[in-house]
Order: sequence, then structure tokens, then C-alpha cells
Amino acid sequence: MSLKAQILDDVKNAMRAQDRERLGALRLISAAIKQIEVDERIELNDAQVLAVLDKMVKQRRESLEQFEKAGREDLAAKERFELGIIQAYMPEPLSAEELTALIRSAIVQLGASSIRDMGPVMNALREQVQGRADMKAVSQAVKAQLSA
Repeated sequence: MSLKAQILDDVKNAMRAQDRERLGALRLISAAIKQIEVDERIELNDAQVLAVLDKMVKQRRESLEQFEKAGREDLAAKERFELGIIQAYMPEPLSAEELTALIRSAIVQLGASSIRDMGPVMNALREQVQGRADMKAVSQAVKAQLSA
């Protein structure tokens, strides 16, 4: 079952169970996927759905940080709940060792030797780490590897 089909199935199950909070979060995910499909007139595959989910996770983390700084625990709790629902569909995160190994492999494979080669290395890694690691952290790790 595709990721998109799983999400739609979970929307139906949440409706049947009358779980309003879960249903609301699942509808946000579904709406984000549908929006891209309508705008670009395409059917999203699992990799593209993961990219949408990854973006939603990043947005929730940023919002959560802002709400906590502002002392809005009610809104922070809602963001935490939505973040948990979205992360349930994400693949298992990479460990630091796995990420380092993937970066080293990409650098060797591409023959990258300086910081100027960062773009091709990041492009090679993007598919492998999408949804499994924060791209900002990956970028910093690649920069550190190429600078050493």
C-alpha cells in the first residue's frame, strides 16, 4: 500500500472512530498532498509524499519552537500532537553513524575533494536521506567532511 493510500485509509479509520484531533491532523496531511497534486497536475509517488511530510515536520518544529518561546503551551501541545501524527508516516531516522557512512560513500563515489563539490554530493544524498534526516544537519555534516 502506498504512503498516500495509507494516509487516506487512516483518515477513514479516524472518522469511524470519531477521533477528532487525529482526524484533523490527518486531514492537514491529506490537504497538503492534494494541494500539490492539483497545483502541479500530477499524482504524487511515495518519495514526493515523503518530501511533503518532511516539509510539514520542519514547519511544525519551527512553530513549536515559536509557541514555546511565546509561552503558548496550548498551541505548542497541538503542534506536538500534529508532529507525532506526521512523524508516524516517516521512515526510521538515520543514526549519526549511518549518516556519516552515507556521506563518506557519496564523497568517494563522486570523487569530491573540496567545498565546491558540495552541491553534487548533496544531490546524491537527497534521495537516500529524504525524510530520514534533517537536510540542514546533513548539509553541515557534508561541509565538515569536505573541509577536513
